Amino acid sequence: MRNSIKNLWLGLTFAIVITLSACGGSSDNTEEPHDEATETHKGHDADDDGELHSEEETDIVLLSPEEAANVGIVTGKAQMGLLSHTLSLPAEIRFDADRVANVSPQVSGIITRLYAGEGDHVTRGQRLALVSSRELAGLKADYLTTRTADDLAKAALEREEELFADKITSEADIQAARAAYAAAKAQREAAENKLHAIGVTHATLDRLGEAEDGALANASVIAPLGGTVVRRTVTLGATVTAGDAGGDPLFTIVDASVVWADIAVYKQDANEIEPALLVTIKSSSGETLATGEIAFILPVFDESSRTATARVIVDNPDGLLNPGQFVTAEITTQNTEVVLRVPSAALQLFEGQQSVFVPAEDGFQPRTVETGSVVGGFTEIKSGLVEGEAFVIEGAFTLRAQLEKAAFGSDHDH
Repeated sequence: MRNSIKNLWLGLTFAIVITLSACGGSSDNTEEPHDEATETHKGHDADDDGELHSEEETDIVLLSPEEAANVGIVTGKAQMGLLSHTLSLPAEIRFDADRVANVSPQVSGIITRLYAGEGDHVTRGQRLALVSSRELAGLKADYLTTRTADDLAKAALEREEELFADKITSEADIQAARAAYAAAKAQREAAENKLHAIGVTHATLDRLGEAEDGALANASVIAPLGGTVVRRTVTLGATVTAGDAGGDPLFTIVDASVVWADIAVYKQDANEIEPALLVTIKSSSGETLATGEIAFILPVFDESSRTATARVIVDNPDGLLNPGQFVTAEITTQNTEVVLRVPSAALQLFEGQQSVFVPAEDGFQPRTVETGSVVGGFTEIKSGLVEGEAFVIEGAFTLRAQLEKAAFGSDHDH
């Protein structure tokens, strides 16, 4: 009996479980399986307000033709043109040897005045120093003596000529007067030439008779050219000696308004270098400092560096080039070829790549290009642009700045 009841209870329990399972399978409240991949994709394709966006956005500056013209955008077509090859060679700026003056005293004496120091700009003929010289005083005194003797001898000759014309004096007397005058004149000229040799001018000699007491000993040290005093070795009260071959000059003056750029030419480049080629002098940072032409090429190779020297005489009115400065000389050679080229100003560095801007729908967009040689304001385009294709000639910088501004704002929005 107990076994029959037990079996009945188990059968009822099994039937209830089967019934409940069937009911659960048909329930309307059952949740759909969770699909994370579907939710992530939707979140990527739509923003908070439900608007869909493309996963890839093209960099375009939206501008109408009128707006582009207003901001200075000018387009043109890529063209083929001649592009010369360039050589970049090291060069050193040197003084023009014809524009350097070492100034030494022309008479021995003592420095009593100084009128210029290192760094001062002086003009040609300007007084640099004053020397008190007993030697000069003696030479001027000798000159005054001989000049007086010359004047007296001349007057005596004129008197004898008058007497001889009146037949009052003899021919021997007039010949003696002529000989005395010739001797006096020769002595005066000798004394005068000694003074000229040490820089005393005719104007100074004419005023010697009116000179103040002690002024005969004064000798001026004069600048022989205009320029900058780069060295002064003398001080007040110093004794200086004329003609001292082993002594230092009192002043060194340099006119740096014209300098030399001496270019080191390697043997493998020697055949491409010749006089009159255009040279651009650039700093280590690439800044153009000056331009010029090769004046001449020294025919001798330096044994240590194995280079020849090509010299450019460069005008330097603003003093941008300093002697001793090392620069780069870009030489435009005669070897030219026809290439696709654009104005260098049309190129912009965008996202680390050299790019030009080309017209696009409703505006302009950057295009990466491969560049080559750069000569005379033009840059060779090796790829990325084809002949006849339109691109922005002027205003590319403005377009790049607008893109970078938009990118900066987009980063902040996130």
